[in-house]
Amino acid sequence: MTRPVDRSAAAAAPLRTALHGLAALLILSSGAGCALLPAGLPSFEPRHESTARIVSVVHAPLDTRRFDAVTPATEVLGELQVIHTRHEDTFTDLARVYDLGYAELRASNPAVDPWLPGAGTPLYLPTLLVIPDAPRDGIIVNLPTMRLLAFEHTDGAAGRTLRVHSHPIGIGREGWETPTGSMQVTQKTRDPTWYPPASVRAEHAAAGDPLPAAVPPGPDNPLGRFRLRLSQPNYLIHGTNKPGGVGMRVSHGCIRLYPEDIESLFARVALKTPVYIVDQPVLAGWRDGELYLEVHPPLAEDTRDLDAEAARVIAVALARADVVPAAVNAALVAEVVRERRGIPVPVTRAGLTLANWLAAAREVQNLAPARLEASGGAPSPDG
Repeated sequence: MTRPVDRSAAAAAPLRTALHGLAALLILSSGAGCALLPAGLPSFEPRHESTARIVSVVHAPLDTRRFDAVTPATEVLGELQVIHTRHEDTFTDLARVYDLGYAELRASNPAVDPWLPGAGTPLYLPTLLVIPDAPRDGIIVNLPTMRLLAFEHTDGAAGRTLRVHSHPIGIGREGWETPTGSMQVTQKTRDPTWYPPASVRAEHAAAGDPLPAAVPPGPDNPLGRFRLRLSQPNYLIHGTNKPGGVGMRVSHGCIRLYPEDIESLFARVALKTPVYIVDQPVLAGWRDGELYLEVHPPLAEDTRDLDAEAARVIAVALARADVVPAAVNAALVAEVVRERRGIPVPVTRAGLTLANWLAAAREVQNLAPARLEASGGAPSPDG
């Protein structure tokens, strides 16, 4: 069941206190941010209640794998979308179709059974995102969001802009954490052979599942068909022979992508491309003069107070704004932090609630085939 939302003033007290000292910084930028979509932000009239509409308009899904004409001022990408499930759908199948990860679908839809969602259940697609705080000159990996952004410069009529490619990832499980830091791509390999490290072979041997010293290219190779070696020793960005593990913490520290995503990334990435791996569960960014707050469940080993982290991130965002004084909706901030759905919400909009924002999601077609055989089996804790 969905956790009940406490809308009392007391529920917002911790964030209200934390935000009180930011009053002098409450300014909006009329020029900060850039909507990437031709349509404006949707209204906040309920779209999924039959009493609130006469005609239901179901759109084609937006392509959220690639964003064009991104400028240095752009801080928020995409748009929140919603589909209606069929009885045979599963989160792993739907995640693959919409280029999402399993964990982010779970966080965005905490009340929905990932294996038996039921027919006609609204399922929110977390295809709206805030760009992490990192340089935009290569690859950004944000561990809590389990998402990789790849930036490339493009030249067009509007001048030099960025194209951003967005892909879900699998990362290292507890005890085999993916490291943070700045590194670069040092090697590209097609159809790699996997040489399991001694520590991985020892773990498998102890579990009664011994590994060979080398696994050749092919369907049993957990690296998939493409490998990018990083300057951090023993860490890779690679494909997988178990796509169901994308969007989960299942690897020995490497970063895995869907086969189609790593093939695309491999073709675009050059040697010495910078890679920035960050741990940012709380993100804030501007779009059309509104401040969006995005909060994810932190990694299990992360001990930060998310209320305090939200106040800090909001303060930083307000400090870089330009013009118009405004107020932060403290009750909404508290709700977004408490729910941790990984969905950006405009927290400078007075009177808005999370329920209002979800109800305004763009309704799109469910494109999952009846059975998606390519979704792969159980995730493999390798690579």
